[in-house]
Amino acid sequence: MQIKPLTDKHDFHMAYPVMKQLRPHLLDEKQFIEQIQRQQLQNYVLLAMIEADDIIGLAGYRIQENLLYGRYLYVDDLVISESQRSAGYGARLLRAVMEIAKHHECDEFVLDTGLSMALAQKFYFRQGLLTQAIRFRNRLSQLV
Repeated sequence: MQIKPLTDKHDFHMAYPVMKQLRPHLLDEKQFIEQIQRQQLQNYVLLAMIEADDIIGLAGYRIQENLLYGRYLYVDDLVISESQRSAGYGARLLRAVMEIAKHHECDEFVLDTGLSMALAQKFYFRQGLLTQAIRFRNRLSQLV
């Protein structure tokens, strides 16, 4: 088992099928790769859990800083391939990202999950994460 950052188009091509399980709205692999490359310019890192040359899990994160949290690591994406879930890989990947946060001297570790994602919420509670906020949003394309 290896956990490493993905860095190039070939890596992102290999990651697309797993990420699509978390983000089914990603319909075009080329657009996915281009978006990852844009996000990299904003300090986004896509970390992969690899076993026998297969990507079985992904964690996308950024190190940021704001007045609310100070220096923190924000997890944009966390997914384990459907065929590999419930085998402890999610906990291992989450711990690896937490270690990265500690290494970068972050004060906080932050992620969001949808209110409808009860299984993800149960997983995060089991990992010692607690709810602390409700996020509000509005799609700007829908504003009149």
